[in-house]
Amino acid sequence: MPRSRENGFTLVEVMVALTIVALSLTAIAASMNQMIDAANTMRERTYASWIAQNKIAELRLANVLPEVSSTSGEVDYAGSEWSWRAVVSETGIESFYRVDVSVSLAGSEYVIRTVTGFIGEPVPVGRANQLFNRGIRASGATS
Repeated sequence: MPRSRENGFTLVEVMVALTIVALSLTAIAASMNQMIDAANTMRERTYASWIAQNKIAELRLANVLPEVSSTSGEVDYAGSEWSWRAVVSETGIESFYRVDVSVSLAGSEYVIRTVTGFIGEPVPVGRANQLFNRGIRASGATS
């Protein structure tokens, strides 16, 4: 009885193919993990920046000259607890202060973002518009 040769893959060929597939899937999983970490980091930086900008805006809207000091607190934002620290310092210009707000996740010492803003002497309500409009008239622009 003649022997027929069957067509198919040998065990070695199958093992090599499985090894290649396993290595490829491992590389894809590692790449996906890096992308997820980068997206989470970017989200945290964005939220921290918004929190810091909000604190600077609150200080400006208080419409009083801040004292040279340091304050801190916590805020619940986007489903997480955040810690912030605002440091008000002099700039060398009278009635003009620098505010540095650092933000981190609550319970962490790692500062995710620091935003710097400036606060000047408050003006009466509507005064800034008068100064702006005077500047437009002086430059010859019309509305």
